[in-house]
Amino acid sequence: MRPPGAPMILRSSLLFLSRRKALRHWMETSALVRPLTARFVAGQTLEEALGVCGRLQRDGIMITLDRLGENVTSLEEAEASRDGYIEALRRITDLGLEGSVSIKLTQFGLDLSEEACLSNAGRLAQEARKLGKVVEIDMESSDYVDRTLRVVAEMHKSSGNVRSVIQAYLHRSGEDVERLCSLEVPVRLCKGAYREPASVAFHRKSDVDRNYVRLMKILLERGNYPALATHDQRIIGEAQRFAAASGIGKDRFEFQMLYGIRRDLERRFVAEGYRLRLYVPYGQAWYPYFMRRLAERPANLLFLMRNLVRG
Repeated sequence: MRPPGAPMILRSSLLFLSRRKALRHWMETSALVRPLTARFVAGQTLEEALGVCGRLQRDGIMITLDRLGENVTSLEEAEASRDGYIEALRRITDLGLEGSVSIKLTQFGLDLSEEACLSNAGRLAQEARKLGKVVEIDMESSDYVDRTLRVVAEMHKSSGNVRSVIQAYLHRSGEDVERLCSLEVPVRLCKGAYREPASVAFHRKSDVDRNYVRLMKILLERGNYPALATHDQRIIGEAQRFAAASGIGKDRFEFQMLYGIRRDLERRFVAEGYRLRLYVPYGQAWYPYFMRRLAERPANLLFLMRNLVRG
């Protein structure tokens, strides 16, 4: 077996650091760090994030707003998370923003009670439906996939305005995509950002990319308005060529990217007439998200280091 290369070691180290509670506390409470995180996190408050969303919409970019946080420890916290998202939906609507919200079901009580989680998420989806909005259900680590997809199926049945994330690095994702297509549940396809064992996930980038392209083509052909979440220019080019060759119009899917990652590509997408949505995170519990973004792409870490040197 080949020893892990430097990129894999760096990624593993950053994911390890993302779980260090003491470092997280210092990072999330230090005023010194905030200017560095602003590239990837739109603000600590909803109002700060909405200001960013307004600027993006003026540039022709749609948004999905993510209130950062994971794994609540009480049903009261889960209800507070739900209410925070309902407020975000109402503010998006009041401001006339073309946007959705992205949620993690562990914020809605999935660790505590699947029934309570479904109730909280269902109430959010019903409110979103009244406002003409969509709720995007993020996928967390592999331990949560079955439970998440059960909640997604129930929400789709009751309100019909949810989209589920599928992670291409999981071995099981082909079957999950086929099932969601049969149910006509919209899918957001991403590569995946959690540390997983080789028994459940591909570890080689080439294998992840190959599976992403395979699933992408299934979704473009048979999916219900899929979202292709990637910053990989090679995969983006392949999606564009496949859609054009298959007669799939630019209005039948969208690209999605993370806020602050590839501003050069954002401008190109809009200029070429593609639909683009940015995942815009905000909130005080930003540290795990921030560290996963650094782990995903070495260029993100280089950007951070340049700013530290300039500081």
